[in-house]
Amino acid sequence: MPVTRTFSIIKPDATRRNLTGAVTKMLEDAGLRVIASRRIHMTKDQAEGFYAVHRERPFFSDLVAFMTSGPVVVQALEGEDAVKRNRDIMGATNPADAADGTIRKTFAESIEANSVHGSDSDENAKIEIDYFFKPEEVVG
Repeated sequence: MPVTRTFSIIKPDATRRNLTGAVTKMLEDAGLRVIASRRIHMTKDQAEGFYAVHRERPFFSDLVAFMTSGPVVVQALEGEDAVKRNRDIMGATNPADAADGTIRKTFAESIEANSVHGSDSDENAKIEIDYFFKPEEVVG
């Protein structure tokens, strides 16, 4: 398997409960390496830009409000087949459907407050990493 990169956000529901380290440990235990990480309070403009693909969806305003409600941790991750590996350890979007031992099954409060975001493709991973990090901030 080739070593690739993916993007992750530890969402406000998880940072509020001081789960940054626990989530990161699960990512690392799954074979992913943190190659860039920053704790930020996402602005409305950042959230709207990042989630622009969902702009026409009925949940867009609530998503932006949630993602700006508190600090998040944005991370670039690296590992073998990183996107798939990250999605596997995150679990299903709805924590009720997530497998035991996944981040969302373990920590999510609801389908909206599901603790983490992860890229859904290699192409989107690059776009998402570039959205939050300068090239020199990603140290593999």
